Amino acid sequence: METFDVAVVGMGALGSAAAYHLARRGARVVAFEQFELGHVRGASHDTSRIIRTSYGAERYVRLARSAYRDWADFEEVSGERLVTVTGGLVFIPTDGPYSADDFTTSLDAVGIPYQLLHPGQVNVRWPQFRLPERVQAIYTPDSGIVHASRSVAALQMQARVHGAVIRDRTPVDRLTPDGAGVVVRAAGGDVRVRKVVLAADAWTNRLLEPLGAAIPLTTMQEQVTYFAPPDPNAFDRSRFPVWIWEDTHCFYGFPTYGEPTIKAARDLSDNLMAPDERTFVPSPELLDQLTTFMTGTIPGSGPALRTVTCQYAITPGRELVISPLERHPDVIVALGAGHAFKFTPAIGRILAELALDGETPDDILSFAAPSVVTPSSSGGA
Repeated sequence: METFDVAVVGMGALGSAAAYHLARRGARVVAFEQFELGHVRGASHDTSRIIRTSYGAERYVRLARSAYRDWADFEEVSGERLVTVTGGLVFIPTDGPYSADDFTTSLDAVGIPYQLLHPGQVNVRWPQFRLPERVQAIYTPDSGIVHASRSVAALQMQARVHGAVIRDRTPVDRLTPDGAGVVVRAAGGDVRVRKVVLAADAWTNRLLEPLGAAIPLTTMQEQVTYFAPPDPNAFDRSRFPVWIWEDTHCFYGFPTYGEPTIKAARDLSDNLMAPDERTFVPSPELLDQLTTFMTGTIPGSGPALRTVTCQYAITPGRELVISPLERHPDVIVALGAGHAFKFTPAIGRILAELALDGETPDDILSFAAPSVVTPSSSGGA
């Protein structure tokens, strides 16, 4: 049986970042991906993701601040420019479920610069928006865009450069902790490792349930739409920021990025379906809802050009999971809850620290795995 220090299961953003950081530190790493690298079945493909420090919870602001440092470090290592700063707006209706005070309090606690704006100030500075009076806006100049598929590919390449063995199209069938490490039973042969980083997103519980544990997950198909504005120059990243609308229904969007379109989506659309039930067909109802929002809020957005689907695996409270399993501490779980891409290199570094050092200097107490006990053929050993 082959032996390695650490196995990574799942080579989306978080698993690829973990493999890179582990290999960079000299660990002997094997990484498994059940599909082809760069596949479209998860949540790490397509182009743009928002990167920001603007969160209504201090723990996420601090993690984002760490992620900015880790992105800069990885850009230096890889020689690629992956982050584009555009500035960003978070819109918070005053009669909605979110509070601008939570954002400003968290940003103040970490010392992140921001501006609190009323709709008139936003409309003067960015006339592309049409805002009602009942909205507060928080502008953070450090917000921007990170390229999704390029980042994942760069992380995988650098993992290989540093010695990681990556086996795509290689499903993992079972994890067997035995007190001396973990046996990873995979297509093509088993391997023995000291630690496993499980970053399998919506497929996580297929490997946890035989261990007598599972993490409550709600899986859904999400979609993003690219709009074709009549005047794309008005939405250039030098003139138009990334933006988020925080309300009962949340929306978000981007300036032009590599093509004369602007991308937008509803976040957490509740289009429920398990991975094996994915249709990959966009929902017309969700597209109509988004188009109505865009027409009212960004009148120059233009017609919808194309829609791309992805998959969310949502944890309780939508909290990140970055922790060893309580009953099986040699298995370290990472789940992004549909909002982790901005944190990718920081989470990868933390996972590597947990696997190799048993601890991390980052505060991850809030990101423990919320497991539930399930029947197990092995008796939960």
